[in-house]
Amino acid sequence: MGIEGERVLGGLLQAMHLCAMEDLPREIASHARRVGFSQIVIYTTDLQQQLLVPLPGQTGPDGAVPRTVRIDGTLPGRAFRLVEIVRTRPVAGPAVSEPVADPATSEPPAGPGTAEQEPGTAEQEEALGGEGARRLWVPMLDGTERVGVLGVTVPHDDELAESRVKNLAALAAVLLISKRPHSDSYARLVRTRPLTLSAEVLWNLLPPGTFATEDVVVSAALEPAYDVGGDAYDFGLDGRILRLAVFDAMGHDTSAGLTATLAIGAFRNSRRLGAGLPETASAVDAAISEQFTGRFATGILAELDLGTGVLSWVNRGHHPPLVIREGRLVATLEGVPDPPMGLGLDASTGLLSYPLQPRDRLLFYSDGIIEAQSPGGERFGLERFIDFVVRREADGMAAPETLRRLIQAILAHQRGRLQDDATVLTVEWRDTQRARGLTL
Repeated sequence: MGIEGERVLGGLLQAMHLCAMEDLPREIASHARRVGFSQIVIYTTDLQQQLLVPLPGQTGPDGAVPRTVRIDGTLPGRAFRLVEIVRTRPVAGPAVSEPVADPATSEPPAGPGTAEQEPGTAEQEEALGGEGARRLWVPMLDGTERVGVLGVTVPHDDELAESRVKNLAALAAVLLISKRPHSDSYARLVRTRPLTLSAEVLWNLLPPGTFATEDVVVSAALEPAYDVGGDAYDFGLDGRILRLAVFDAMGHDTSAGLTATLAIGAFRNSRRLGAGLPETASAVDAAISEQFTGRFATGILAELDLGTGVLSWVNRGHHPPLVIREGRLVATLEGVPDPPMGLGLDASTGLLSYPLQPRDRLLFYSDGIIEAQSPGGERFGLERFIDFVVRREADGMAAPETLRRLIQAILAHQRGRLQDDATVLTVEWRDTQRARGLTL
């Protein structure tokens, strides 16, 4: 990276200790200029991952305030979708405000009244940097979570510039992650409309939608983002054990949201006290029944041993998990489900288990996924759900992008209006310890 590049990152890191989220674009642009970078634009994703929204206080390559861009059909969006640097070719010409369309797609630019595209065409953007300059769109990642996209003009597109750009984007992502929990302006920025009270509570409680280590990849998606009722998910890593849960609380109102909140809280509290899955499910049951009469939540509570690949779970009235292997459904993890949590009924089936193979992908989901109905009454269905995931996996698509597109497909199926919450969580076990052992 070079001494100057290290100084830039170190200086930026020091400068941000006492800065707010609103200061981030200015500080990044200021430090990036020391290595010849210019025209920095930072985008973050909206709540539904349909749009890339510019952080406040910025100007684009043509001097105008950057506008919101679509994730689908634009060059910045392509960097986000494919998690790769997108370059454009230098062509001489004046800068004008036109859409940054992705030539790899046939999707038209946004129309009137919708999200607009970033000013400057791909070719014209690069001309702004001078001879030999390139305009790069770089994904901003925190681990495997896609935080947004960084737009930057580099004087020379060589190996050193690419290394510096990647490091700058990575640090920008980490800084944004650290600032956003305490920023109301950020919360407003990523919303296209107001959240309901239950959605406000749940979104502040849920873990990130993407998490990964060398051994496991976890991705989750939840809709309707602005009016979520009783669906929720949670996961946490405890050494070599991944613990996770999917809940679907009765109803679609504030009480349903509070029921799901209690379920997550009880799940976390019990597992962190060292309780097993059956005992934890009983703790969730007790927590709900003590606060509500007649309220309940279905759910799957599970543990995955990252050393052996053995999945253990309890099913409290929920849809069974699915196992995808080498592009096909190989197992539906059925068993007699125990009663939902919150009714105070005895659980007799208890703990179940299944041995995964490396690269298996688990699917946990709520009924809003498969029961989503078109205006004509056609259900999205289990078969279509599985086929969608399998096809994206065969295309080599990463799990977070697969789920983003799945949710868009379900929304399109219902013409943008969901009748019920729709939640899906995937887990891919990689067994890297065995792979390392085989190479030694």
